[in-house]
Amino acid sequence: MPHYSDIGGSAESNGQRLARIRARHRWTQQRLATEAGYSLAAVKAFEQGRRSLDRPAVILAFARALDCHPTEITGSPYTPVHNDREGQDAVASIAAVRRALLRHGRPTRPAEHEAAAVDLPELRLRVAAANQYRQAASLAKSGNVLPALLRDLQVAAELCQGDQRREAFGLLASAYECAMQYLYKLGHSSDATLATERVVWSAQETGDPLRMVAARWFDAGEFLSIGEHDEAGAIIDAALTELGALRDRVPEAVSLRGAFHLKAALNSARATDSRGAEQHWKKAKAAAEELGEDRNDYQLQFGPTNVAIWGVSLPVEMGKGRLAVERASGVQLPTQYSPERRSHHFIDVGRAYFYNGQRDLALGAFLKAERFAPQATRMHAGVRETVGTMIRTQKRGELVELGIRLGVV
Repeated sequence: MPHYSDIGGSAESNGQRLARIRARHRWTQQRLATEAGYSLAAVKAFEQGRRSLDRPAVILAFARALDCHPTEITGSPYTPVHNDREGQDAVASIAAVRRALLRHGRPTRPAEHEAAAVDLPELRLRVAAANQYRQAASLAKSGNVLPALLRDLQVAAELCQGDQRREAFGLLASAYECAMQYLYKLGHSSDATLATERVVWSAQETGDPLRMVAARWFDAGEFLSIGEHDEAGAIIDAALTELGALRDRVPEAVSLRGAFHLKAALNSARATDSRGAEQHWKKAKAAAEELGEDRNDYQLQFGPTNVAIWGVSLPVEMGKGRLAVERASGVQLPTQYSPERRSHHFIDVGRAYFYNGQRDLALGAFLKAERFAPQATRMHAGVRETVGTMIRTQKRGELVELGIRLGVV
């Protein structure tokens, strides 16, 4: 492993991309500071890489001011470094998954052997396996199975009738969710948006009211990711209204209600409404206490553990490192919790430590996240930017080694 002194350069930071987009508009730093609502000193620190430009709320403020997509600032999608074989394998199936998404709603024109091979019990097992890969953040395995699985489910949804057709569309919606997560983790946001649309459309064909509501959780996330907070809020409010109107307080409905309150809390956090974020988090906490257990209804994890994890991630979204670190000390992850969620939690913990000025602990948390989900951690925009900033301001052996794996040095 090369020492940092042997490295000839460094990857472009979010701040450098911000400076390039600003120059494209022929704006001064002062103009950008005024339009985005930040100080001139902050803009200079971001552009020079002395301050980490990793918080989505801040990135969204600059993206709105410059009328660009947030990914133009974050630089995603990223290309895995040349010696990262697993990373190269993970991205190898992106084009095939995209083609499968584009075929949604088109006549499948199945060959005779495809039509004869439609087998819903077998498809259930294959979808369950795809979800296991998703929860394990096994991106290479996900990409390997998804193209053929999506094709076979599209054929089944077209050929089946009645209850079998509705089940086929339910399985298809779940597989599209796996595709959405696969593409999102790899930084292909436009393709992930396309997959989300397919989730919503497929869910509508199931005739299951709760399945249709659950799909809108992802739909709200699409608007949230580009800073359309009013639109995201409208989707969330409509879902909560529908769930509140149900007479039977079945566990699935309570779980979905809690999950939507968490999404509302995130929407508030990114809109810099800390009071709203806290209120929705407390409502989610009440729903989790009502459930009394961790559930995974419609592949949306919710329960006491999930609420505790979000109790850390929400302060991180708002740059409140001290509160996030304090809450993180009380989080106990069950042994059966998925590697994907474990990784994401330790990413949040690492960022919390960084905001709190505890850089050694931040590095330790990022390394732990990488052990649980290597590719998802290496492709995470916040990890890449934060580690890059740490390296630019304090180069150290183990930190630089992580930076090399991330491709930020």
